[in-house]
Amino acid sequence: MSKCSNLTVGLHDADGGHFPNYALMKISAYHKAQGDSVEWWMPIKTYDRVYSSKIFTFTPENMYLPQNTIKGGTGYGIYDELPHVIDDVFPDYSIYPKCDYAIGFITRGCIRKCSWCVVPRKEGMIRAYRTWKEIKRPDSNKIVLMDNNILASEYGKTQLESMIGENVKIDCNQGLDARLIDDDVARILSKLQWIRFIRMSCDTDEMLETVIRTIERLGKFGVKAYRIFVYLLVTDVKSAENRAIALKKGGVDVFAQPYRDFENNTEPTNEQKAFARYVNRKEIF
Repeated sequence: MSKCSNLTVGLHDADGGHFPNYALMKISAYHKAQGDSVEWWMPIKTYDRVYSSKIFTFTPENMYLPQNTIKGGTGYGIYDELPHVIDDVFPDYSIYPKCDYAIGFITRGCIRKCSWCVVPRKEGMIRAYRTWKEIKRPDSNKIVLMDNNILASEYGKTQLESMIGENVKIDCNQGLDARLIDDDVARILSKLQWIRFIRMSCDTDEMLETVIRTIERLGKFGVKAYRIFVYLLVTDVKSAENRAIALKKGGVDVFAQPYRDFENNTEPTNEQKAFARYVNRKEIF
């Protein structure tokens, strides 16, 4: 495509911009490289092209978006990937000026088929995607990785290990799979610099023993319990309460997430939401 197309492009972050939208940053970078004018969409203006990205199904629709808006994201029920010509560009972080870290994926996909997760259907089996050096920003040493199961990939583990000793701090914000943290992985994790926490998830009763054992294993390599953060899926409240109490006794930070059916847009129950508020208010829990 010519670099003189001079389109006016409007971007719409349906979820409110609380976390940088990876797709919109790539779309912005691509269009700017073509010589196009890119800005946040405003309903009072007319654009040659409007893109809207929505991650969450519970985010309300914007009734003012033009009918020809190009929409994407799981919130719209659209699982299409960006065209390679857009996906391969470096994100435009200038559209999120308060963001001082890089975001990205080293791997895409997952080996698990959890009933509550859209990733297996959206991305398929796990595969290599980027190196951490391709993700890192030149103006920041912080990287937030959004991989769904980086430890399920030998490539992913090799990339993590290659960051040891480098001037880079990371966060795996989707949580690591405790079932895959053996002594070798625990050693790697213990030597990395973390922005704040090492994150895992404990979504079922069956996972509790594994997560507790993994916390103990990380402790053998010098990782203190207060440096570990555990996501807690809340479906059955009694089950979630037992897991929350056991994990709290282990000294880790617990964050409860009420189950939301993204496929059918089903809201969590009042009991699930009340329990999550109880756990997530640390001064109460």
